[in-house]
Formats: sequence, structure tokens, C-alpha cells
Amino acid sequence: MLAIKRSDERGKAEHGWLKSRHSFSFAEYFDPKHMGFGTLRVINEDWVQGGQGFGAHPHRDMEIITYVTSGQLAHRDSLGSTSVMSPNEVQRMTAGSGIVHSEMNPDPDRETHLFQIWIKPDHIGLTPSYGQKSFADELNSGQLVLVVSRDGRLGSIPIHQDVDLSIARFKEPKTTTVSLRPKRSAWVQVIAGKVTVNGHGLEAGDAAAIEDESTINLTADAGAEVMVFDLKAG
Repeated sequence: MLAIKRSDERGKAEHGWLKSRHSFSFAEYFDPKHMGFGTLRVINEDWVQGGQGFGAHPHRDMEIITYVTSGQLAHRDSLGSTSVMSPNEVQRMTAGSGIVHSEMNPDPDRETHLFQIWIKPDHIGLTPSYGQKSFADELNSGQLVLVVSRDGRLGSIPIHQDVDLSIARFKEPKTTTVSLRPKRSAWVQVIAGKVTVNGHGLEAGDAAAIEDESTINLTADAGAEVMVFDLKAG
């Protein structure tokens, strides 16, 4: 079974300095039919104007993944962690028992484009932690690259949930088959370009929720970029 959510069906937020699109209910966007997908709770696509950003704010009991596609994002948190994220980098923050952080676009003259993902953890009250890694070489391979996983295999960033997140950036047209284990589901989020997923055409911002299928057949045009989430069913 495959269900498509088109880009223009997402929730919308316009705050002047911030433009955001919400795949699932978030902030002022509420849709009882789209409260998440399994343990995947939030996918926000954000465009942050130069010199602007999210001031210090708290989180708890959530695994938060950030992926910057263009521009930069400066991170600071109550653990004392500071960094500036650039394209090709993935960050995982375990909010756990409680953390305060800020995210700012440090370049006054350039917009930052990013995706932020929230995943429900397998336990509440975890010790807050932070991890970040560049996958520049791997993403230039044109293959699906595992960037986040429960066990941190293949050099991915560990996360406190049974979720695999892979990203692929295609420089040339390509067809890829992804096998899903029994009792697994998948969410395919298109970042850029055009792809076909199990025969359904998708464009930037579109997504496909896949359940009760054993494979994902993904055909990408040159320049396409996708995220593939492999999740526990239900």
C-alpha cells in the first residue's frame, strides 16, 4: 500500500524570516489524519533568512535530526555543544530529559534551507546528547547512504529508536531497489528533483508512505535527492 502526500498538501507557516512546510501536524498546523507515521513525528522543511533563526528553546523526549541542503546553520545547546552545520552534514540531538538549544543562520546575506525531523525515542528520560557528521564523500557516490541508525552501523549516527534514515543524491538517472524486512514500513521524502516510487511520480516536497510492501522501486532523474526512512510498521 502506498499513499502520497503532495508538497502543496503540507502545512504552511510564513513568519517573514522563516518559511516552513510541515508534513505532519506541527505548531498551528493541525490535521488529525497526519499526526505522524509510526515513530516519525515531524518532518519540517525550513527556509531561514540570513542572520535569522530560532532562539534558545527547550525540547525533551525526542530524537531530533537536522539536515542542511544549502547555506549554514549554527547550533548551540545547554550541553555546551556548538557547531556550524553545512550541506552534507547530519546532526542528531537526543533531547531526552531536557535540553535547550538555538539554531541560527550565521550568514547575513544567504538563505539556509534545511530539513528537521523528530522521531519518538524508544525510552523517555534519556540522557541528552548530540552527534554530528559529514557524509560529503558518501553522498557524492550516487548511492543510498545510511546516515542514521539504531546501531550506528556503516558509519551512521546512532539514534535511540529502530529507524534507518538513508539519503541519496543522484547526479545521473538511476533506478534503485530497496528491500524492506517483514513488519517494516517506509517514508520517502523528496528533497529535490523528480523520482518515481513504485510507479508513482513525485517531485520536490512530495512524499510517499509505504506499508505492507516488500520492496521500494525508486527511479530518479539527474539532480534528484531523497530521504528514505525504514521504520517499524504501525
